[in-house]
Amino acid sequence: MTSFARAERAALADALLAAGPDAPTLCEGWATRDLAAHLVLRERRPDAAAGILIKPVAGHTKQVQDRLAAGDYTALVEKVRTPAPFVRPAFAEEAVNLVEFFIHLEDVRRAVPGWAPRELPEAYARALGARVKGSARLSARRFPARIVVRSPGPQSTAEPIVEPFTAGKGDPDPARQVTVEGDPGELLLFFTGRQAAADVELTGPEDLLERLRGARLGM
Repeated sequence: MTSFARAERAALADALLAAGPDAPTLCEGWATRDLAAHLVLRERRPDAAAGILIKPVAGHTKQVQDRLAAGDYTALVEKVRTPAPFVRPAFAEEAVNLVEFFIHLEDVRRAVPGWAPRELPEAYARALGARVKGSARLSARRFPARIVVRSPGPQSTAEPIVEPFTAGKGDPDPARQVTVEGDPGELLLFFTGRQAAADVELTGPEDLLERLRGARLGM
C-alpha cells in the first residue's frame, strides 16, 4: 500500500528543521516549535491529546504541549519524523495522518512569502479528495448559506477528482449560494480554517463570500 502520509511525514520533518524552532506557521499563535510539539503530543501523549477537541481538558493539553515545545528542538522534530508504534503499519498511518501531515506541511510552507502550491501526483490528490466532503460538511455545518464544492480534476480526464457536493445549511436558492472550487488539497486547507492561504476560486454574492472568507471553519 502506498503511504502518502509517510512521505509527507518526512517532508514535514525536513521543513520543520529547515525553518528552525521560531519560524511562523499558519496556526495562529504557534511557531514551528509549537506545531512540532502538537504533532508529538497528538501521536505520543494520549493522556493529553484529548484536549485538542475537548475543552474541559484543554489546559492539561496546553501544559504538556508547552513543555514539549520548550525542549530540544532537533530531538522534538526527530520524534515527528519517527512514527509512533500504532501508526507504523502503512494503512494506519494513512488513516490517521494523511490530511494532518498535508495540512501542517502547508502551515509551515505558506507562512513565509514566496510559496506556491505544490503539484501533487494525481493518486495523492485523489487520496486527499476522498477526505474533502467529510471535512467540508463538518466544518461548514453552521454556515448560513449553501456552499457548492467542486474539484474538476486535470483537463486530461473528464472525471472530477471530487464529485460536486453541497455543504452549509442555507437557502437552496441558486442566487444565494456560493461556490468553492479548487484542487483537493486546497479545499482541505480552505475548510480547515486556512481560507486566506488556500488557492481556490470563490463565486457567489459578495456578502456571503466575505462571510465565508472570515468564517471560523474547522474542528
